[in-house]
Amino acid sequence: MADRTYLKPPWMQQHVGNRLAPLFGRSMVSRLSVRGRTSGRWRTVPVAVLDHEGERYLVSYRGLSDWALNLRATPECRLTVRGRTEELTTEEVPEAERPPIMAAYREKFGSMPTVSSVLTALPDPADHPVFRLRSRG
Repeated sequence: MADRTYLKPPWMQQHVGNRLAPLFGRSMVSRLSVRGRTSGRWRTVPVAVLDHEGERYLVSYRGLSDWALNLRATPECRLTVRGRTEELTTEEVPEAERPPIMAAYREKFGSMPTVSSVLTALPDPADHPVFRLRSRG
């Protein structure tokens, strides 16, 4: 996809850091499981869930990631926080509503390794898919 804005994580983060993140950042890092848009198989990645103004959000801070593309195709997901798994559905936040969410995300998670530098490299909120989490039911 030629117009896909995405900053691929360095090898070390992708293959080592993402596996260790839930161990060291248990208070900030959750595990998101989404169905692959082609395979239908469950894929799991570490994410930081933003609580903002009474809502919970997932921000694809590196841009249009595979998990964001998967959520666009199938908005149902599983979120595991401290060993507890929730079945959720998502709704993508329109670009016009993203700036305050992105500002809150930077404020809360900007001190995490790579987050601030990636958000500086991709400053436009339109480059970051944002999903509002909803309980299924």
